[in-house]
Amino acid sequence: MSEEFKQRLKDYADGKLTDEEKIEIEREMEKLEEYQAYVNEMMDNERSSDASPPYAADDQAGLSPKKEKRIVRRGKWKARISNTLTVISTFLAIFVISSIITALFYGVGDPSRNDKYRDAIASAISISQPNLDVSLNSQVRAFFRQEMYGDMVKQVGKERVTVGKYTVNFLFGLPSVNVDWNDRSSSPSSIFYRPDSSSEASSVDKEEDPKEQSKEQNASTSSAKSGDWSRLEKLPEGTVAEAYVSFNRFFSTDELLKQFENRNMEAVWFAVDTGPDDRFGGGDDVISNPVGFPSYPVWHHDDLTITSYKEEKRGWFGKIVSSGGHYPSINTYGDGELRNEHFVKSLRLLQEYDLIADRVAPFVDVDASLTYVEQNGVRLYGAVITGPVKELLTLREVSWVRDLRVGEVRLWNWTE
Repeated sequence: MSEEFKQRLKDYADGKLTDEEKIEIEREMEKLEEYQAYVNEMMDNERSSDASPPYAADDQAGLSPKKEKRIVRRGKWKARISNTLTVISTFLAIFVISSIITALFYGVGDPSRNDKYRDAIASAISISQPNLDVSLNSQVRAFFRQEMYGDMVKQVGKERVTVGKYTVNFLFGLPSVNVDWNDRSSSPSSIFYRPDSSSEASSVDKEEDPKEQSKEQNASTSSAKSGDWSRLEKLPEGTVAEAYVSFNRFFSTDELLKQFENRNMEAVWFAVDTGPDDRFGGGDDVISNPVGFPSYPVWHHDDLTITSYKEEKRGWFGKIVSSGGHYPSINTYGDGELRNEHFVKSLRLLQEYDLIADRVAPFVDVDASLTYVEQNGVRLYGAVITGPVKELLTLREVSWVRDLRVGEVRLWNWTE
């Protein structure tokens, strides 16, 4: 066998030949198989001739056409089966190796990348999507991919309503986001109005009781209101609604919580002042991409206080870990400082995981927002409020309410 033919065989095995060259070399190999089969048969005939009487000599000088076709067909199928087994074996090897590397990449460490990514995604959603919560599940897939997914849920009245599906796919830490709303009307069109820049962070006048304002003051205040009040009036009394409410002054977190302590409604998300938003051509202090935090914090893995821990080994490398603990307790109408600290902590987490922040909260300037909050403190200018429609209508008579926009509406699910 010539060196040139040996090299061509090597190139064939390495997959370096063109399609035409592959066909040509396969033809050559088929010929070799036919020659080898012919030689083997001739040798067998010679042995049988030597061992048999002279009259039993084979009178056939060559192979019949039928036998030749059978030999050629057998050679082709052997080559095909060999190539197929090679491809399958290679694919299985790559699949197993990539699965092991993927599991190690996302699952190793305490906390693991899986836990860190989940915290970053949940934080990005909570600060950029008013009244939207996603409980994330994760699934490691082959070829260096991981999927995190969950239902998007809003609180409307006392009920948590599923409004869509949220999915984040990772390829070695590079995220891509897919949001699938059940109803396009459920997709957020949250608009808030920031108070005039001359307004300073201040509490409500302690001598002012919104419920005891004079009728003249109420009338003048109501006439200046803007928003969906007329739409709210037309909703049936036996319904609950989600409302995006803007204020005409800034509140601290504790001050705002106190305003709802004696009202038959619930504030579920707070809009935080991060300065005028004129990056996208907005004007008149309109905030179409608010930054804020939910009334009940979306805790991170390191906020959990572990009270019990048990680890059980399974197999050579596996183990089962069971643990118990609790997150910080929150006063429904207090603990403003704790809520503020967790909000700032979430912004810092998104600074660290900027790729996730860019995909999950693309319209939020995390660096600028964090700098502004650190310089000016946490000041609230709006909130998402939910409750009975007739109760939400009472906000029209409150002096510090500037605007109201109606979101989701549901049948009665409130408890008096």
